Amino acid sequence: MSTASVPLPNWINYALLPVINLILAFLVSGLVVWIIGESPYEALKLMLQGALGRGEGVGFTLYYATNFIFTGLSVAVAIHAGLFNIGSEGQAYIGGLGAALVALALDHYVPWYVTMPFAVIGAALFGAAWALIPAWLQAKRGSHIVITTIMFNFIGAALMVYLLVNVLIVPGKMAPETRTFLPGGQLPKLDWLMAMFGMKLGPAPFNVSFLIALVMCVVIWFLIWRTKFGYEMRTMGVSRSAAAYAGIPYVRTVIVTMLISGGLAGMMALNSVMGASARLQVEFVGGAGFVGIAVSLMGRNHPIGIILAAILFGILYQGGAELSFDMPNITRDMIVVIQGLVILFAGALEYMFRPAIVRVYQQFVGKA
Repeated sequence: MSTASVPLPNWINYALLPVINLILAFLVSGLVVWIIGESPYEALKLMLQGALGRGEGVGFTLYYATNFIFTGLSVAVAIHAGLFNIGSEGQAYIGGLGAALVALALDHYVPWYVTMPFAVIGAALFGAAWALIPAWLQAKRGSHIVITTIMFNFIGAALMVYLLVNVLIVPGKMAPETRTFLPGGQLPKLDWLMAMFGMKLGPAPFNVSFLIALVMCVVIWFLIWRTKFGYEMRTMGVSRSAAAYAGIPYVRTVIVTMLISGGLAGMMALNSVMGASARLQVEFVGGAGFVGIAVSLMGRNHPIGIILAAILFGILYQGGAELSFDMPNITRDMIVVIQGLVILFAGALEYMFRPAIVRVYQQFVGKA
């Protein structure tokens, strides 16, 4: 029997294997740091201090993690149905348009807690709408979802640049961005949450969208593992032919799954558009849609794993920025290399150690 088909306990699949891959990624990263003449130990120490050593760093880490939770959930939902949504970047971009339009319309009249539910709906609807055409092409015409979603990233970026330059720009300003939202269109910071742990948030843009992300983790867990539609998604993800034999409608499942996936990606915009900058800007997504792929894979497409993986990548983003400042030899490009190594070992090579672990586990079980 192939080692890929040997069942292993959840603590090995979801804990031991990711930890081993992560350790190896950091060991290889440490070797790269050592080759350029810096101390791997000092680099790791500075990275952790920059990301977790004070309230401001923790705030930035969780701010980045919030983006990755939304996009990681977006990718995971699609994967459970056997779909690979690479369009979370574009869907988040268009979702920002939905959130911004709500904020621009309501911020003069109502407080933020009234604006927020409509902004959540707007961001989700716009993100879902941007996933609809690729979903329909996959379900009805057989077009590959990977190709259509990644092309829609470029179309979405071009559309947003056009709107920000020609439609939504503030008259008389050169910057392609909307006006700054009034307090009624801004999500407040979570100063009180940081204060509970004895930390000061400072200028970090850690805001209420983090709590929305956690709520969506619970919602997605319930959807996938506690509902009939979630069972249909997982069945189709395991075997499309088995799903068809069981009477599960392929077209409906693909389209609804992609709408949910696109909606989750669109909600990422709440964090950046209404939380951090309080306006819609060009390139506010900043690659979070692509990082979400790694977060989902590393988190084994489970909400709890996605939260942990998102925090890890938040540490890499924030700690990496601090590290490149304190160690000039370690440039921002070097931080991208370290992130890439984590993605490589946690994603592409995630089963590298599985055959050896299967053999050890079988020997242990046989002796027991």
